[in-house]
Amino acid sequence: MTAARAHRVVVLALDGVYPFEMTIPVRIFGTAEGPGGDPLYEVLTCSLDGGPVRTSADFGITVEHGAEVLATADTLVVPPFFCEPPPDGDGPTAADWLPAELAAALDRLPADARIVSMCTASYVLATAGLLDGHRATTHWNEAERFQSAFPRVRVDADVLFVDGGRVLTAAGVAAGVDLCLHLLRRDHGSVVANRVARLCVVPPWREGGQAQFIERPVPEEARSSTSATREWALARLGRPLALAELARHAGMSVRTFSRRFRDEVGMTPGQWLTRQRVEHARRLLEVTDLPVDRIAEEAGLGTGASLRRHMALTIGVAPLTYRQTFRAKTAAPR
Repeated sequence: MTAARAHRVVVLALDGVYPFEMTIPVRIFGTAEGPGGDPLYEVLTCSLDGGPVRTSADFGITVEHGAEVLATADTLVVPPFFCEPPPDGDGPTAADWLPAELAAALDRLPADARIVSMCTASYVLATAGLLDGHRATTHWNEAERFQSAFPRVRVDADVLFVDGGRVLTAAGVAAGVDLCLHLLRRDHGSVVANRVARLCVVPPWREGGQAQFIERPVPEEARSSTSATREWALARLGRPLALAELARHAGMSVRTFSRRFRDEVGMTPGQWLTRQRVEHARRLLEVTDLPVDRIAEEAGLGTGASLRRHMALTIGVAPLTYRQTFRAKTAAPR
């Protein structure tokens, strides 16, 4: 029996590419292995012409491939690149973000290929019309300008990434790690993603969204942080956790706790708890055979009906469908 071909990820390095983001896919996807140690992904890096690429740093890079490999991509990743504004303009134009050569290269992609942007590479996807009518994200510092330039895109500056199915966008810089790990979970489940995260010495998922990194006044005292209470709550997801109890654990009034929690995490305590419970339920669906009602209890969502409702709202699928999809992908990786 012939082994399944590894999923091919192609990273398109454009002139002025930011080196850190460019290397995230090979570090994350290149570390992922199946049960027998076989690589689950093949990562190739290309430029538009196959030649050397100038980076945003004080060095250039050479690549082994030209844009022709885009025709073989299962997933395309576009890292951010320095796009220099014209001397007589306020910023880069559509022609700067999507020159004819780049547009022609994108046309080589298979119709079912996933397309991922990191940070300000979202400008490329938006200029190509791939984000019209869809929710997307970019670096929080660019969100207002991005929304103004692309009014048909629903910009969410509070999240680390947006999974739009075929087209995905990551927020600034290290959020590319979060998105790549998310794709690992989507393709092969939490066990594979968690192992890769451990090997790369990064958290398998980060609490909250990009909102916690937006510049805000520094809390008056270090003890004002709600992080210890969040950690305490994560160990008790299976039981009711009232807002007053969380505030009491943090040693704050309910009003102060709610305000500081939202400042740090970018969402209310109730929203955060629901998200953590859904994520816990997803992990249980992936790695256990527990019935749906039991998983709902373990995750603190009460009943199977409640779990189904919350999963439909957050990821758009029912618990059993999610479990079947995970196991099918694990058994037959693409």
